[in-house]
Amino acid sequence: MTDTTAVQRPTSTQVARSAVLMIGVLAFAKVFSLSEKWIGLDRFGIGSEWDTFAVANQLPEQLYILLAGGALSFAFIPVFSGFLGKGDKDKAWRLSSNVLNTVFLVALVAAIVAFIFAPQLIQYVLAPGFATPVVNMSQPIRASVVTSIFHVDLVAQTAGLMRILLFSTVIFSVSGLVSGILYTHQHFLLPALTPIMYDVGNLLGVVVLSRYFGVYGAAIGAVVGACLHFLIQVPGLIYYKVRWLPILDWRDPSLREVIRLMIPRSIALGLANFNLLMAYNIASGLGEGSSAALNRGYSLMQLPETLIGTAMGIVIFPTLAALNAAGDHNGKRSALSGALRFILIAAIPAAVIMVLAGRPLVGILEGGQFDSGSAGRVFSVLQFWALGIVTHSALEIVARGFFADKDMITPLLASVVEAVINISLALLLAPRLGVGGLALANSIAVGVECLILTLILRRRWQGIDEKAVLVTLGKTFAATVVMAVAVMAVTPAVGALELFRDRRLVLLTQGGILVLVGGIVYLVTTLVLRMEEVYQLPGLILRRRRAEAVAMGD
Repeated sequence: MTDTTAVQRPTSTQVARSAVLMIGVLAFAKVFSLSEKWIGLDRFGIGSEWDTFAVANQLPEQLYILLAGGALSFAFIPVFSGFLGKGDKDKAWRLSSNVLNTVFLVALVAAIVAFIFAPQLIQYVLAPGFATPVVNMSQPIRASVVTSIFHVDLVAQTAGLMRILLFSTVIFSVSGLVSGILYTHQHFLLPALTPIMYDVGNLLGVVVLSRYFGVYGAAIGAVVGACLHFLIQVPGLIYYKVRWLPILDWRDPSLREVIRLMIPRSIALGLANFNLLMAYNIASGLGEGSSAALNRGYSLMQLPETLIGTAMGIVIFPTLAALNAAGDHNGKRSALSGALRFILIAAIPAAVIMVLAGRPLVGILEGGQFDSGSAGRVFSVLQFWALGIVTHSALEIVARGFFADKDMITPLLASVVEAVINISLALLLAPRLGVGGLALANSIAVGVECLILTLILRRRWQGIDEKAVLVTLGKTFAATVVMAVAVMAVTPAVGALELFRDRRLVLLTQGGILVLVGGIVYLVTTLVLRMEEVYQLPGLILRRRRAEAVAMGD
């Protein structure tokens, strides 16, 4: 029997509330995630032991992104919401069950293959630099026999960790689709909590399980986190009376439509993650701790990038899609321009602050195995990642302009160009700049990709209000220069401040003062320059009131 009750479309007010919710939870999730990573650094440092975990986690994570990440949500939600919008819940549940069963089966087969060939994947693909057995003599004599054995062969340890982490890939294949189902019902709270629950599991692994199983405990904790990632969403499934059907019909036209939409985006995401794989591949040959330093620097860069780029991308995409559906091309240009200007205003000073105030803030993580030398190494990589705050954030917006036009091919082709540039620059810069060269290569390549897409979009849309964007860019650079001068002027005095005995509190105070001074000077300068975007941020997010029919598709 077909349910004739259609899912109601959200109003602009509801979209705004959802945006605030997502940004707030993303901020909390990132802070919580950094806390979990800080504890991990305190426990393991950035030596060979954590190197193995960083490498082992790459393939399971990429499988999840390819099979159940953004590509699946982008392809599934429009088709699924079409059935719900018509009140045809029988077809909706059939589609969701068919997609879930298919993705689960593919994830299971991929995990089994990776499980069997884990040593070969590590030795020849992910980390050839690990092929030489290494005995870690830094462990105290009281260390357990098991822990000592774990340090004998990096390839064997990494393969063992990967085999554990592959269980989380299978779980995520289900949980990711569940998030898409809840998003389609305009329910955002439970999916927004999933990364926090995942980090709870990671924290359990690092704090508790690692006491008994070493770094293997961290991998077990990740699997526990994946289970929590799924379980936190179960109440939503019950509330919306979601039905699961034991079907596997690959001839279903709706399933084929989802696959057709998903393929180009999956390839693009795969290329992006292939770039990271190659970076870790190269880093594995740059000395002990290089992979971990690259990973930790990337994680720290992602904090502002997520809050600026990802959050704005989630907010602006439904508006762009609604304006495109309504044929309001002027509104679409205006909305994209506003989002880009926000990115420039927020990301450029954030990148500079990360370079100027990053050392004391990274130093807060010092403790245990993560000593001052480790913090300095992570910061040296972080400085090169800083440019990525701007380029990655801008790409989040520009790419969504194409997605709103239902064009997945152009971003895919641009990502191919980006991959070639990234790998070429990585091979060129790594011998000269070390692991920092890998971060710089990625940041530059993404910037080129973003520029290519922007120029294509400008031509296709007959302009993107580029004059306003360039004016904002010029004023932002001016305000950022003033901010940088002010921060550098007070840095010597701030560096001499030691108000507490605890070194972490001292570094937190120093870093906090530098960020505060920079923020105040930057804000005052933008007001002096009369940057209207500072006053009109809400209008940049939801410029058109009539864009009431939106689809939260990413």
